[in-house]
Amino acid sequence: MAQLPAGHVPLIGSLLRRLRPRPPAIDDALWDAACARLPWVAALDPARRERLRPLAARFLHEKTITPLDGLELAAGESVLLAALCCLPLLEFGGNGLHGWSQLLVYPEAFRVRRSHVDAAGVLHEWDDELIGEAWDHGPLILSWADVQADLEEPDAGYCVAVHEMAHKLDVLDGELDGTPLLPARWQREWARDFQQAYDAFCAEVDAGRETAIDPYAAEAPEEFFAVASEYHFTAPALLRERMPAVAAHLARFYGPSPLL
Repeated sequence: MAQLPAGHVPLIGSLLRRLRPRPPAIDDALWDAACARLPWVAALDPARRERLRPLAARFLHEKTITPLDGLELAAGESVLLAALCCLPLLEFGGNGLHGWSQLLVYPEAFRVRRSHVDAAGVLHEWDDELIGEAWDHGPLILSWADVQADLEEPDAGYCVAVHEMAHKLDVLDGELDGTPLLPARWQREWARDFQQAYDAFCAEVDAGRETAIDPYAAEAPEEFFAVASEYHFTAPALLRERMPAVAAHLARFYGPSPLL
């Protein structure tokens, strides 16, 4: 069979997108109620809030939201979770939803079993208590209690849903390394500026200094990106003051913070 030239591939993709059924629209009352409960969405300008709506509808159409351990979620709470998870996709778009199909929601912090074989071949096992997790090609997992706590203090520097969605965006290029899929030149600039800021931040933490940014950001480059993403949405002025280059990249990547 003759092979189509490479230039035809985008046309095929465009055709497939047109043939794919549109996700059902979110009910007006449910959408308005979700926006009112989400401080960062309520603070968006009307045009960006309307851009978020079809992303949230696509999320609800493509992802299975599964409450666990006796948790029950009403329809409005599923809409709230979809809108919150799609907030970091306002500029990146729906491609940020690729590669996974399920959102698992625990009532509160959950335990996971970890294991590691050290250099001597000894197996170590322990339990971690988490409020969120994002598997490379698996589900996104959130604690409902911590999602609600974030909503109650929207400017405190924390948003577990944004943190885990940042990991999902990070891994789209095949590597969980703190540098998401970007045009080549921007990716180089991002990697340079984030590495410099990460190294400086780790030096502060290693020296035992108290940091304005959550010290968990020093755990790894991917955690630095995810924590900085939380600050972009919840404490943007602080992020801009302490890490101006990082803040500038995130403002370009996510769009302006609704809290600025």
